[in-house]
Amino acid sequence: MEHFTSWKDLLNPEFYINMGGFWLILFIVFAETGLFVGFFLPGDSLLFVSGIYAVDIISTTFGSTGSDLLDTTILATAVALAAIVGNQIGYWFGSKTGPALYKKQDTMLFKKKYLFQAHDFFEKNGSLAVIMARFLPVVRTFTPIVAGIVKMDKKTFLRDNIIGGVLWSFLLIFAGHYLDKLFRDEFGIELKSKLEYIILVIVLVTTLPVIIKFFFGKKEDYSKYENHDFGDDNK
Repeated sequence: MEHFTSWKDLLNPEFYINMGGFWLILFIVFAETGLFVGFFLPGDSLLFVSGIYAVDIISTTFGSTGSDLLDTTILATAVALAAIVGNQIGYWFGSKTGPALYKKQDTMLFKKKYLFQAHDFFEKNGSLAVIMARFLPVVRTFTPIVAGIVKMDKKTFLRDNIIGGVLWSFLLIFAGHYLDKLFRDEFGIELKSKLEYIILVIVLVTTLPVIIKFFFGKKEDYSKYENHDFGDDNK
């Protein structure tokens, strides 16, 4: 079993795979939205790297099915379910207690500005935001809470949540698994030996929009949310 050695381990997907395998992967995916404190965890890179190790992960947990495709599908399906359940809990939390978050003081794990940014993202993109947010670190943590706060229709949210969760998990996990196979068979390159570079590229690609928004976007006046009345009744 992997042991924690430094804070860098928290950003390394391989650390979580070696330490807790299948069940820890599901918990991390769930925590990103269900516990809304997992925005610092490696979501996208974890799924991609999990795809590379999909057969090993399923074999260790349940025993191999003998099929790469089925093993990878089982992993992607389980991750999708964890992501969907996490979002539903985030939505429920937002609908019940969300408005109070706008008055909550910042802590080490909770930054109010992320909630504001997710709110703006949701307002600009509407229903599509629930699907798009899956592929954006930090934003995906708070978007379901915002959807609950603004009383998005429950059935509409569930539909978009399922679409986003399935797309996110299957695209990244299958990309990891079959790109690894492609590079190994066609070029003799083991992606497992290049994980540091792969993780760096994924982090840059997924966080670039957030970075650009932070450094080059216009400064938003978030004081408008401090006393905003979002109502108390769900649709």
